[in-house]
Amino acid sequence: MKQAGDPLSRVFQALADPTRRGILERLSAGPATVGELSEPFDISAPAISQHLRVLETSGLIERSTRAQWRVCTLRPEPLDAATAWVERNRALWQQKFDRLDDVLTDIRPGHADPTDRGRTPRSKE
Repeated sequence: MKQAGDPLSRVFQALADPTRRGILERLSAGPATVGELSEPFDISAPAISQHLRVLETSGLIERSTRAQWRVCTLRPEPLDAATAWVERNRALWQQKFDRLDDVLTDIRPGHADPTDRGRTPRSKE
């Protein structure tokens, strides 16, 4: 897989894979060895290494060596940047949806409920 160019795209690319998200969830409990991280996954050691490389390139983890062990540690700063981006855009999208609701309400006078969808009530006979 080709690595994205900018830091935020690399973070979202890393988060797009469920195995990598699982690794990050495990690391949220604290540092772990590569062996510990690979235990819950039924994939090869080279595949785990590839996932760890993507996470490291995105800045989401840091790998270090302690004696003979390769230890991975979560780095939350890139997640903070991704969260900030999502929140900024969520506010923008919400404003646009609110404006659309206002326009739809103005187009259909007498129908203040935008979920009404122009239905006419059934007569009770």
